Amino acid sequence: MFKNLYNQVLGWAEHKFASRYLFLLSLAESSFFPIPPDVMLAPMCLAKPKKSFHFALITTIGSVVGGIIGYLIGYFSFDLLEPFIETVGYTEKFEVVKQWFVDWGFWAILIAGFSPIPYKVFTVTAGLLNMFIVPFILASILGRGARFFLVAYLVKLGGDDLRNGLSKHIERIGWLVTIILIIGVAVYKFKLI
Repeated sequence: MFKNLYNQVLGWAEHKFASRYLFLLSLAESSFFPIPPDVMLAPMCLAKPKKSFHFALITTIGSVVGGIIGYLIGYFSFDLLEPFIETVGYTEKFEVVKQWFVDWGFWAILIAGFSPIPYKVFTVTAGLLNMFIVPFILASILGRGARFFLVAYLVKLGGDDLRNGLSKHIERIGWLVTIILIIGVAVYKFKLI
């Protein structure tokens, strides 16, 4: 089951429009979409290791442009967005991010590139709090760029060994991740911890 999915993802990563899709996914993720671009960046780097840094650059540019869109959403239309933030359960994360901006400003955006809190929360919050746009863009370039170039570098470093190892063990990895997700959802849903 997972082997077919793995091969399908690698096939998609080699599609002639994959770079465009990567850019659009990166742009959307930084402003409103929930899926991080790493899920497309890593397979693309795995499929074409020589283009890994090119893909990381596309991802970074898309993410920064999407971050600017997220900033503008926060700046101009937060009143319309606030009910949605509550509906999707980001209210607590939003409050944490607001406090980070109060405490660290520029550094909050820089660190956001690696944070488990969705990046779009940071971009919208930056606009809402009227952060200066130039430091916001610089921090976005540095933080997001560092993340995506690190992903590209690590996948490229693994090369054929990583590709072959994943192919060999993908079924076990897929089932392990599935079990962990089921346990995580159960713990969250039934508040077992």
